[in-house]
Amino acid sequence: MLEIRLNCEHCNKSLPPDSLDARICTYECTFCASCVETILFNVCPNCGGGFEKRPIRPKKQLLKHPPRTDSVYKSVDMDAFKLLLDKTKDIAPNKR
Repeated sequence: MLEIRLNCEHCNKSLPPDSLDARICTYECTFCASCVETILFNVCPNCGGGFEKRPIRPKKQLLKHPPRTDSVYKSVDMDAFKLLLDKTKDIAPNKR
């Protein structure tokens, strides 16, 4: 089951459970659409995978299975990330 992290790991933007702006990778690293599109170019800085829209958990299910409550915020080290980005940004996520 998804943790549903409540913020962008890079810019710390709030991403509540019903946010249409949340993007996740296969490990559930969570970023906002703006960071994914303009800074990360669909490359997860943690695993090198691509991102998809995070599904919305129905409100009724949030009571039984609430989102993660602690913040995951670790701004991307852009110098280190540039090496990964240069190697992977032009390769489709399913081919990486």
